[in-house]
Amino acid sequence: MKSFVKLLAGAAAGVALATAAWAQDPIKIALVHGMSGSAFEAFSKQSQTGFELGIEYATGGTGMVKGHKIEIIHKDTQFKPDVARAVLAEAYGDDDVLLAVGATSSGVTKGLLPIAEEYEKLLIIEPAVADSLTGPDSNRYVFKTSRNSSMDMQAQALALKPDANLHVATLAEDYAFGRDGIAAFKAALDGSGATLEAEEYVPQGTSDFTAATERMFNALKDKEGRKVIMIYVAGGGDPMGKIKAMQPERFGIEISTGGHILPVLPTYKRVSGMEGAIYYYYEAPKNEINDWLVKTHQERFDGPPDFFTAGGMAAALAVVKALETAEELETESLIAAMEGMSWETPKGTMTFRPEDHQALQSMYHFKIKVDDNVEWAIPELVREIKPEEMTIPIGRNNQE
Repeated sequence: MKSFVKLLAGAAAGVALATAAWAQDPIKIALVHGMSGSAFEAFSKQSQTGFELGIEYATGGTGMVKGHKIEIIHKDTQFKPDVARAVLAEAYGDDDVLLAVGATSSGVTKGLLPIAEEYEKLLIIEPAVADSLTGPDSNRYVFKTSRNSSMDMQAQALALKPDANLHVATLAEDYAFGRDGIAAFKAALDGSGATLEAEEYVPQGTSDFTAATERMFNALKDKEGRKVIMIYVAGGGDPMGKIKAMQPERFGIEISTGGHILPVLPTYKRVSGMEGAIYYYYEAPKNEINDWLVKTHQERFDGPPDFFTAGGMAAALAVVKALETAEELETESLIAAMEGMSWETPKGTMTFRPEDHQALQSMYHFKIKVDDNVEWAIPELVREIKPEEMTIPIGRNNQE
């Protein structure tokens, strides 16, 4: 009898130890972002802050899913493609993360796609934008919560209300983000009657836009109708200010661009009344998650959440929902759970399109309002542009 009791006690102890070990086994997630070496560092910091807040919100502050603690491992790409590939391989291999989230630069992120395929582990792209990240060179292990260039540009085109009276010249940086963006903008104008008169591409980090601006002026100045220079530049250099200083209004030329992060929005005070499209501005979405994000961010950081904070939170909310709904905590189960998955975010509902794993989402048509009591120009909401209003090309068909 005593031996039987000992056996039961031993079994119970073994179960308890196994349960404790299981409960302590963390879910490792790598955040792969450039934290040094570029002006884009601010984007990375916002995204990481948003991701951490998203984990907190989605888990009710516990940081736990199915009894597992979520452990975040930070990897700095230094905005260098070779470093990015190395740290992602390290995360998948040595750190044995379940999945990774990143990166910031579209050009750097493109080099991460084959690493995910090689290790057969998930890469959730946030906040990089280029369409090509879910294009033909992508693979079934890649999901993208960030918007893409087609969303930026279709929303921007809708905000411009294109017709046969519209003549446009574009300015973009000469890398994946800029090239993909302008290709998407041209596709959005197709069939509208509007004419693209010139395309200018400048190297990343450009601060002198004089020559490119003069060429755009020459392409537009003699046209009859509405004339617009559309700027699609993610980095610094203040192209809008530099172009504005060259007085485009002399030729009846307007400036249009998409929204930006809060530190850049003070420069938009020079273009009061300008209309464009934005991915996120904290006053635009009306839902419980955004209310929580705005309130919590204000309390902790003495300011509202920004552009990429919302994106990072959206990625975290997607991760937690996938972990909660997947039958097992492994790659194939997560892919099955995520294809076609809809989830709630600070921007409202997002859905991973099964064909290419791009998250379909709303954009926001704005008009710049200047209020002397507000530090930045306000991209005041004109209307929400719903996903179904945009025809976003399918980049890669993962179902084939």
